This record gives sequence, C-alpha cells and structure tokens, in this order.
Amino acid sequence: MWYNTKASELLGIQYPILQGPFGGNLSSAELVATVSNAGGLGGYGAYTLSPQEILEADKQIKALTNKPYNLNLWVSDSDMNPEGITDEQYNKAKELFKPYFDEVGIPLPEKPASFQSRFENQLEVVLDIRPKVFSFMFGVPSQDVLEQCRRLGIVTVGAATTLDEALFLENAGVDMIIASGFEAGGHRPSFLASAESSVTGTFVLLQLIREKVKVPVIAAGGIANGKGIAAALALGASAAQLGTAFLATEESNALPIHREMLFSDASKYTTLSRAYTGRLGRGITSRIAKEITGKEMDILPFPLQTTFMSPLRKAALDQQKWDMILFWGGQISPILKHRKAGILMESLIEETAAYFDGLKV
Repeated sequence: MWYNTKASELLGIQYPILQGPFGGNLSSAELVATVSNAGGLGGYGAYTLSPQEILEADKQIKALTNKPYNLNLWVSDSDMNPEGITDEQYNKAKELFKPYFDEVGIPLPEKPASFQSRFENQLEVVLDIRPKVFSFMFGVPSQDVLEQCRRLGIVTVGAATTLDEALFLENAGVDMIIASGFEAGGHRPSFLASAESSVTGTFVLLQLIREKVKVPVIAAGGIANGKGIAAALALGASAAQLGTAFLATEESNALPIHREMLFSDASKYTTLSRAYTGRLGRGITSRIAKEITGKEMDILPFPLQTTFMSPLRKAALDQQKWDMILFWGGQISPILKHRKAGILMESLIEETAAYFDGLKV
C-alpha cells in the first residue's frame, strides 16, 4: 500500500503525512492531536517557549492523543554577536523603520537587550519528555545529544535546504531528513550557506537528496493536497510534510485574520523577507517587505529584529493595517480548500489513495 513507507514505520504512524511544526506561538495542541489521531504525525514548534511552557504544551498534547507526535526546536536560535548590537546598528534600524512606527503612531522601542540562547535548556526538557519524534532546524545537535535520542528511542529529523546540508545531517547520524523547498512558508532553515543562496525547489531538492543519502527523506514545501503527496512519494519521498495547509485550519493557533489572508486573493503573492525577524522567511507579500528589499544590511540580527518589530506588528493588527504585516504562508496558498484539520486529513488520505489506485483525482 502507498502508505507503507519507511517513514511510516520509523515514526509509528499509519499515513506518511506530517503537519509542519509552527514556531512563534502558531502551533496548538488541538492541531497536533487532530493530525496524529487521524493517522498522521502532528508537530509542535517550541523554539520560542521556555522549558516550563514546553512541559505545559506537552501536557496538553498528551491529554488529547496517545499517538506519536513531533516536538521541534531550533539548534541555532540567535544570529547576534555575544556582545549584543552597537548603537550604530540600532540607529540604522531606527532610521529605516521610523516611517512605519510614525504611521501607526507609536514610539520607536528602546535598543533590544542581548539574547541568551535557550536551546540547551529546551533540549533538556525535550529529552525528559521523550516524544516519539524530535525534529530540529538551523543545524544539528551534538553527537552526544543524537546518541541520547537513540538510547531513549526518539526518532531524530533534521531540515535541509540544500544537498550539502542533507549530506551533513546524514553524516551526523540523524534518522530522517526533511527536504525543505523554497516554496515553503515560514523561515528558511538553512545552516551551511546563506538562506538567499539556498533556494532549490522542493521536487528538485527531493530528487537530489534521495539520490545521494540512504536515510528516508520527507518532502516539504508547496504540498497542500493528495496530488502533491502522491507526487512526492512517486519521486522517492518517504513522507510529505504540509505546513501552510494546516496553518490555515481553525485548529491552528494562527489569528483569524491570518487564516483569512491565506484563503484570500492576497495569498497569490508571497515574499521571502528578513524585515520582520532578521532571518529569511516566506509570507504573504507586505508593503514593508517590498520596501525594505535591498536594505537588509540595516536590519537587526535575529531574534532582536523580532523584538524590535513586535510593537509595530501589534499596532498594525490593532489598526487593521494588514499590508504592514507579514502573514506567514507558502506559495501553494491559493489552492487551499479546507478549514478544518480533520477534514483536511481525510481529503489528503483519500486523494493520495485515489492517485495510487489509478483513479482520477
């Protein structure tokens, strides 16, 4: 059967359909459980959470499902110099973004304080929780950590945006690799070269990685229905991961206006931008993202840019200035159809099965 893949076996799931884990408070226990209970693998993005918040989120997930699920962290959660940013850096960012703060009528924020990495403390909690799956982005944990995961029976999944990154992950000893194409919404998880130079499409990247690595490969980016899943499996993927399609459902923690934007005509146009967080990410094209293009040198490093932009985003939401906000979403958004995660899962399974049964989809 089409769903009997190496990924399904390793992950302990019925169908090789994964829900992309969303960071930035966009994940929800309800969405994770809905996907896992339907035979797929729900995913929870925890990189912004404190250890205690991760424990609480995990408790909520376990109250809703006894099926396998995925907890996701960012190995590298800061791009800044340990000494922080200089006054000159901050002043350049202020000058660049001042017109937008003036437009919404709020003062520019104070210079953001230095950021201390949370990854090690978060990781300790994840290892204590022992989820079935631990996925990570922006690098790979140490050999000691991967060995601990093996001993604890945790399946490790790393994200690659290039063939070089996939080879690096395989050599490190991860169990599975996500081929993250540039069509995908959200941040580009590149870690060996710049995100701007790591923009291979999903199905090309999938084939390159599948040709060169032995571990199972998960296709991600530009997949939102059963036809996309079937295409990924036909090209050698062992599973498909869907982000935007699940982000748009009522069970996600995205704001109602965010979900509406993903179903609107605006979703036809997406942009890769560093303007909102300091790291390159894809969302529905905004006025700020367009106007900041070419001025990235004056943007603060991640995650300080996120802190800097937070009051502007809040004010823009309050004033319904939607064109000032980058709503995360992938290039596939215009074909989205389902607003309920359970119905989406049913559709994905039926469409994929119909394709492999030789029926018209």
